Amino acid sequence: MLNLNFVNFPILTTERLTLRQMKASDANEMFHLRSDEKVMEYIGRPRAKSVIEAATLIQKANEATTKQEGITWAITQKNYTKLIGNISFWRLMREHDRAEMGYILHPDYQGQGLMQEALSAVLHYGYHTMKLHSVEAHVDPNNAASIKLLERNKFVREGYYRENHYYDGRYQDTAVYSLILTE
Repeated sequence: MLNLNFVNFPILTTERLTLRQMKASDANEMFHLRSDEKVMEYIGRPRAKSVIEAATLIQKANEATTKQEGITWAITQKNYTKLIGNISFWRLMREHDRAEMGYILHPDYQGQGLMQEALSAVLHYGYHTMKLHSVEAHVDPNNAASIKLLERNKFVREGYYRENHYYDGRYQDTAVYSLILTE
């Protein structure tokens, strides 16, 4: 049974990162992330058009946390407050003790193992504190870096949906990866 109690937002730390709750003052950085062509290349959603739109995304993520429907952490470097990415269990499936996760990281910080640190911390929290049984991630099959990250963390491909997502004038495929956290 899931243990969801986000009243006191769980701040997670790694060797180089602090994962904290997103706040309104992160809107500029969130806008830069969500409007960046490289960051959004495999997301399958429109890029943010304004800081206000980015602020709304932050507000919705925090509302989901308040309602215990999901939880999103801002990724920051230790001793800095600037948001460089985020990672989340954005959809909780209580009846299955399962969560769907997502993550993005600013291109300037990619390739340094930072998302590996964030993912490890979030999975540890999900397994030990939230009592998740499993985690899934839906990935664009062309996103080799994300697939490599998931496979490095023992996620396995469970499914492949052909042309299940319509975006930007075309149908796109989705690969579904999962990790049974008790293994």
